[in-house]
Formats: sequence, C-alpha cells, structure tokens
Amino acid sequence: MSYIQQGTPLFRKISFAFFAAGFNTFAILYCVQPLLPEFTKAFEISPATASLALSVTTMVLAASMLIFGSLSEVWGRKPIMVMSMLAASVFCILTAFSPNFHFLIVFRLIEGIALAGLPSIAMAYLGEEIEPKSLGTAMGLYICGNSAGAVSGRILSGVLSDYFGWHIAIAGIGFISLAATLVFWNSLPPSRHFKARQLEIGNLAKSLIGHLKDPGLVCLFLLGFLLLGTNVALFNYIAYVLLGKPYSLSQSFVSWIFLIMIFGMFSSVWTGKLVNHYGKQKVLFFNLLIALIGVCFTLNPLLIMKIMGLGFFIFGFFGGHSIASSWVGQRALHNKAQASSLYLFLYYTGSSVGGTLGGWFWSGFGWKGVIGMNVGFLAIGFLLWACITKITHEPKKVMEVKLN
Repeated sequence: MSYIQQGTPLFRKISFAFFAAGFNTFAILYCVQPLLPEFTKAFEISPATASLALSVTTMVLAASMLIFGSLSEVWGRKPIMVMSMLAASVFCILTAFSPNFHFLIVFRLIEGIALAGLPSIAMAYLGEEIEPKSLGTAMGLYICGNSAGAVSGRILSGVLSDYFGWHIAIAGIGFISLAATLVFWNSLPPSRHFKARQLEIGNLAKSLIGHLKDPGLVCLFLLGFLLLGTNVALFNYIAYVLLGKPYSLSQSFVSWIFLIMIFGMFSSVWTGKLVNHYGKQKVLFFNLLIALIGVCFTLNPLLIMKIMGLGFFIFGFFGGHSIASSWVGQRALHNKAQASSLYLFLYYTGSSVGGTLGGWFWSGFGWKGVIGMNVGFLAIGFLLWACITKITHEPKKVMEVKLN
C-alpha cells in the first residue's frame, strides 16, 4: 500500500483529525495556566505550589507516554488515541468540581495519565502513514492544532474565570474537548501500515535502550526538554507580572495575551516548508535564535516590548519543536512509537521541571531570575544543536535492536 501524499483528500482528512486531536490535548493540558493566580488566591498557596496544577499533569503525562507508546505497538494506534481523548475530556469536567486544591491535583494527575495516549502515538502514526516528503508538513499541521488548543484553552479559561469563576472555566474546556474527540474518531482512518506484535516487556525495554544509544536522538530528546521547560516557565509567571504593579491588568486582558501563541500555528507550518528548502540544521538554529531574542525582549519594562518578546519566543519555540519532533520520527528507523515516547517524555518532563524551577527563581529573584533561567536553558539548546549538526554530517551508524 502506498503512503499518503500531501495534497490528496486523505492527507487533508488526516491533518484535520490530528488538528482536532492536538486541540483537545493542549486545551485540557494548559487551561489551568492562566488560572494559577486564581488558585493562589482561592486556596491561599504560593505561586510555586499553584504551578503544580500544571507540573503534576505534565510529569505523569511524560511517564505514561512511555507505557502507551509501547501498548500501541500491540493494540494499534487509533483505538488508544480515541480512548485517551475521551477519558481526558471526562476528567477535565470532573476537575471543575474539585472542592479543594488536593482534589484538583488528584484529578489533574489522572488527566495527565489519560492525555498520554494521544501525543505518544500521534508521531508514530504520521511517520507510518505519511510519505517522508510530506511528513514535515503533516507534523507542522498537527503541532498547529497543538498551538490552537493551547491558545484557546488558555484564553477561554481565563476569560470564563473572570466572569464565572474557575469552576465554569474548566468545565467549559472539558465539553469542548468532548466535541473534538468525536471529530477525531470520525475523521481518522485506521492504520494501513501498522503491524501488531506481542507485548514483550524485555524486548520493549531493549528498544528504548537502543534509542538512547543513538547520540543524535539523545540530543533531540534533551532539546525538547529545554524548549518546553523555557515555554512553561515564561508563561507561568508572566501572568503574575502583568496582574501586579505597575501593570495591574485584569485577568481577562492577561488571558487574551495568550493569543500571541497563534504565531506558533504559522511558525510550525512555515518551518516545515523551509526545512524542505534549507535543511533541518539551518532552520533549527534560526528558530532557537528567534526564541532567545524573544526571551530577552521580555526584560524591557514597556508592555508592548514584553508582548513582542513573547511573540518572538513563540515563533521560535513552535518552529524548533516542529523540527525536533519530526526529526526523531525520521532518525528512528525502528520502533518509532518508543522513539516518539522518549522524545515526549523528556519534552513534558521539561515542562514540569521548568515550571516548578521557574517558581523558585520567581520567588527569589523576580522576573529577572525567571529570564536568567530561560536564557541558560536556550544556551544549552545551542550546544545540543551543534552536537546534532556534527553527528548528522558524519556517517551515521544505524543502531538496530534485534528482537528475539
């Protein structure tokens, strides 16, 4: 059976399905981010403690993806992704009824487990069904859906919270995600190139270790860690900056600033096209540079400069993530689901570490401390870029995992 090419009706159908899937996942995941100041007031907790509403979810999400990625090799791609989206939507609605912060954390923890079934498999499905020349565009469109969900989830929850409270805000996101789940289930065709195999824990462990023996993949895994760690730290605490003096903005206004993430929708698609002309290495460097410039711009006290800085960062972040994630799918010649799971494991671990660590820097050094941490993260990112570029230019030693 032939692979799906860009421009065909089936390619558009799959892209639409994964756009809805990305929307579902990231709307649920990030709907609590603009609500952190609300949690701080409502539950009388510190900003670092409030950040656990997001960090706990991403941490268990990261760990669970290693399991779901392996299970999909046995049970198939689509069934697990559909059940994952459905369960996450239901638990998102239940989170709205949390009587205290402890219950909220428990529900968010369960949501993290449920959400893991989609992102851990999505890249593997696309890598198996889409032709290599069209994979960059398909991945860009999927990440575009991620961006749309991240934007809409943050804005809707922030605005609804300002008028109706955080309970209604989270419930609203849950019901919208249920609709996205139905779209995904109805639009995505079953896998055509997937070949099921028996669940053998020892062999699956060997495949994970085999990927870690590839230094190129390890660089990409760590780059994902740093990119999302920087993103979450930046947007977790910019709300505290803008709600406080001298800006004293309203919760609704601060929530609309998350609209800046729409740049990520264009960046991920545009980056996919640039890669076809200039190569992954050059475009990845460009995106890291743009992200670093954006982070530094947010140090300016002028509100417009802070917003511009967020825009530059988001453009570079989504472009860099689009390249790194698709690169993993291309470099891993065997057991692609495990490779994708490892990338996303580090990616979302970076979210948990960056979000919580950023809270310590915020409490001790204010916004300059948060930015200093983020600059350090991106500086390491450039070192990883240099390593992956050198490895790619050298003759590649294919690491094969032999399964008995």
